[in-house]
Amino acid sequence: MLMIIEALNRKLLRDLWNIKGQMLAIIMVMACGITTFIMSFGVLDSLKLSRAVYYNRYQFADVFAQLKRAPVAIRQQVLDIPGVSAVEVRVVFGVTVQVDGMTEPASGKLISLPDGRKPLLNNLYLRSGRMLLPDEADAILSSEAFANAHGFTLGDRVSMVINGHKRSLEIVGIVLSPEYVYSLAPGGMFPDDKRFGVFWMSQRVLEAAVDMDGAFNDIAVRMDRGGNVENIKQELDIVLKPYGGLIAYARKNQMSHWFVQNELNQLRVMGFFAPAIFLGVAAFLINVVMTRQVATQRVQIGMLKAVGYSNLEIARHYLKMVLVVVVMGSIFGIAGGIWLGAGMINIYTEFFHFPILQFSFSVEVMIFAVFFCSIAAVTGTLVAIGQAAKLPPAEAMRPANPARFRRTFLERMGLEKYFSHLTRIVIRHLERRPVRALFSTLAIGLSMSILIFAFFMEDSINYMLEVQFDMAQRQDISIGFVEPRAISALEEIRLMPGVMSVEPLRSVAVFLKSGHYSKRSTIMGIRPKPDLNRILDQNLRAAEVPAQGLALSSKLAEILHVKKGDVITAEILEDRRPVLQIRVAEIVEEFIGLSAFMDMNQLNRALNESTVITGASLMVDPLWNGPLYQKIKETPAIASMTIMQKAREIFKDMMGENILKLVAMNIIFASLISFGVIYNTARIALSERGRELASLRVLGLTKGEVAYLLFGEMAVIILMAIPIGLFTGYLMAFGLAQHMDTELFRIPVVIEKSTYGLSVIIVVVSAALSFYLVWRQVENIDLVTAQKGIE
Repeated sequence: MLMIIEALNRKLLRDLWNIKGQMLAIIMVMACGITTFIMSFGVLDSLKLSRAVYYNRYQFADVFAQLKRAPVAIRQQVLDIPGVSAVEVRVVFGVTVQVDGMTEPASGKLISLPDGRKPLLNNLYLRSGRMLLPDEADAILSSEAFANAHGFTLGDRVSMVINGHKRSLEIVGIVLSPEYVYSLAPGGMFPDDKRFGVFWMSQRVLEAAVDMDGAFNDIAVRMDRGGNVENIKQELDIVLKPYGGLIAYARKNQMSHWFVQNELNQLRVMGFFAPAIFLGVAAFLINVVMTRQVATQRVQIGMLKAVGYSNLEIARHYLKMVLVVVVMGSIFGIAGGIWLGAGMINIYTEFFHFPILQFSFSVEVMIFAVFFCSIAAVTGTLVAIGQAAKLPPAEAMRPANPARFRRTFLERMGLEKYFSHLTRIVIRHLERRPVRALFSTLAIGLSMSILIFAFFMEDSINYMLEVQFDMAQRQDISIGFVEPRAISALEEIRLMPGVMSVEPLRSVAVFLKSGHYSKRSTIMGIRPKPDLNRILDQNLRAAEVPAQGLALSSKLAEILHVKKGDVITAEILEDRRPVLQIRVAEIVEEFIGLSAFMDMNQLNRALNESTVITGASLMVDPLWNGPLYQKIKETPAIASMTIMQKAREIFKDMMGENILKLVAMNIIFASLISFGVIYNTARIALSERGRELASLRVLGLTKGEVAYLLFGEMAVIILMAIPIGLFTGYLMAFGLAQHMDTELFRIPVVIEKSTYGLSVIIVVVSAALSFYLVWRQVENIDLVTAQKGIE
């Protein structure tokens, strides 16, 4: 028995060596699938674990609310709400930050810290320095992201305009907060750590600075285990409503958490999508290779059975070949996934601010990846292994029955005269083996579709940037005021140095409801015919703001399940908190965020207010940027400023640092898959037709003519595969875009002609390289051995 096993093992090694190129290509494809799986889910697990530990240890709140002003005594009423276990009240105030050597103004958020005790909720992680002393004036804690962006260290001073008064404050500690894992300025969509920072100050000192003695304007709540978040939110709204309270919201809607969760959802989609494609291709290749391996070794199988090998031993022999591929692919895939995953985690540390973020993946992820890989490989070879096991010895030792030949379609149509005899052989061979040609075409087409799928993300992101910053938000600068101001404030802005054009904005926080669907959002009041901050219809053409009613972004309309003409309820989250019934007059397109738009004058009338504005869009002369920025710094009424070019750069950097780098890896993997598929197809065609090609050489055909027969068939298959690849590539891109359609942003299905062209070029280059490698084997064909049919 041992001798039998040893003999089969020696045969296994010989077989693997004889098809080493094909097996290496399959191992490479399988390793790509496991690498992307380990990398994606390893990063996903690392982020989820870091978030869970951070939230738990530092008491991240479950419910949040903001309000105008309430006495601290109200805290006890909130604590008495059923299901509430802890309450923290505090003062939060927006400030202008002035950094030496930085021309652009920065904004910040000051948050009070209790004097003499740790916060009950949303505790701070001290990275360096010390915490604040009770009643310590002129001292602050700085968020690590802002400090790193400016190179601040302990003892450095930062100038701030707080409630109209300029103060110089010393940084005594650098901290992290679970509330600001993803730090955004109010109204911002992308983190800008250089122009927005979060700071903490002694509670009594901050209360005195902003006239909030004995009061608070921000509250955080922790629930009991099993508490009902909806009931707590409703009760909290009732308590805070007399004090200008806005609608309370749960952790899932807290801005930082919401952004992190969206990123995790997208990572989960990418983690399943790409590996499934790669492993599917690997399973297909293994099936093709093993099926043809059995077909070319039928005589050997017959001889093995004739000398006593059982069906089980034969099946086990070919199964070992598959398991060798699985083991090697798993080893390379796991190693590659760990290496690339560690690199991806380093990228995420630039945007997600955790105390500790290291790459780690569970054993379950590794086991699942290898198990999935094994299932894909074995499933792809079950038919071939079954054929090898069931082949009767006497039948196996005979040559396979010759194929039935008929006149080809071209011959029946009388078109054969237009082709050379070599071309007719190529066409005849393809037509008489249609199943083989079909599967080869599908394999190569799939490899091309993977390339298109990998490339399209960059096309879509570039298109998103063009729509967002060139077609919709065409202003150079957006500013926001501390409080709503009269329309006359627009004249002050217009007189600032370098301002060429200015348009007013009126933004209102709102809670939109339609039936049992609801969403917290913002209504943006703009001019009827804006030139800078425009809205776009669903064909991406500039549209007028409706004279009556509301224009909803398509995603917001989808969330609320409304269409044009429907009436929705809008609960205004300001001042008297009126409740409005507004008709949806238009559905507009927006790829980033969720917005609603309204004629500014109509919005002010609905609120029973005079014409007031909360911000403005500016077009400026870049030669005057320095004086303009200085003037904005000196204007206490301006709370925030967004430079659109900087926002565009930040968005592109952010996408380039995570999604586009992941896409780049997928492009490399897809190129390897393309080469692997074509090489395998060409190599198997050679192994099948080696005897036939040798016969033609003996009959007088030159090496070039033999190569024409072999590669001509492959060339036709590649030409047929191109349209299939283009079409399936679009379908893959469409499928990914549908799965990554989130509230954060939507990826449009945009595939440039250059992407299609580049994908075709890569396939052609892969084909040329494969043909070269196979041609070297054609040149070395031993005519005598091939004629004897020896493999």
